[in-house]
Amino acid sequence: MSEIEQTITVKLPQSIVRRLQRAAEITYRSVDEVLASTVEAALSAPSDLPDELADELAAMHLLNDEALHAAAQPSLSAADQQRLQQLNQEAGEGELTLAEATEQTALLAAYYRSMLRRAQALAVLAQRGYPVLDQQACPE
Repeated sequence: MSEIEQTITVKLPQSIVRRLQRAAEITYRSVDEVLASTVEAALSAPSDLPDELADELAAMHLLNDEALHAAAQPSLSAADQQRLQQLNQEAGEGELTLAEATEQTALLAAYYRSMLRRAQALAVLAQRGYPVLDQQACPE
């Protein structure tokens, strides 16, 4: 079953139009097909992520540079980082209570989500030509 197509008008700089035309020539496809697949690729995210997170990561391609630089910063608070470290240490020394294990799971989920956001923001910045290897490592 094919999706319903919709025609839209988009104003693009001539340099992008030339690249689209060249890509279409090289791949023996129409400019419409190249543009549609490019937009699809730019807005896609891994399918094994929750929809909300996948949508957030895909939308990062649409953010301006300032917003991407902000997204590349750790989002886990210092207090949460310290608490997660404490819980991980306690888990290594013995068993956590059910409440502690639940808290650890929630903090780990927040940590991983923060890491995915940061990685995606840095990847988009790299695509835009920013030197991301110079970013200081900010362990959470």
